[in-house]
Amino acid sequence: MAVSAASFVFFGLTCLVSKELLSEFSRYGLSQWRTTAGTFQLLGAAGLVAGIWIPWAGMVASAGLAVMMMLGVAVRVKIRDSVLQTLPAFAYMLLNAWIFVRLIAD
Repeated sequence: MAVSAASFVFFGLTCLVSKELLSEFSRYGLSQWRTTAGTFQLLGAAGLVAGIWIPWAGMVASAGLAVMMMLGVAVRVKIRDSVLQTLPAFAYMLLNAWIFVRLIAD
């Protein structure tokens, strides 16, 4: 959980302030959603941390992040990005789905 939480704090902050990500979201055709995506990433990271003490918060956060990354994979496929460009979103989708399943099992 810590790896995902730390990663999404970084991704969320970067999404909110980086000019490079502004151009990336433009390339995706989703520039109007950049701030929303960054905010959801930060909320997801906070939910993962809260999930240490409040399991349902971790479940909601990990499920939300898994869905967000699934949508990220879909966007990358739609715009015909390479497998290498798509791999991080796919890996974080799997990681957060695994976290969700582990929390449900406990």
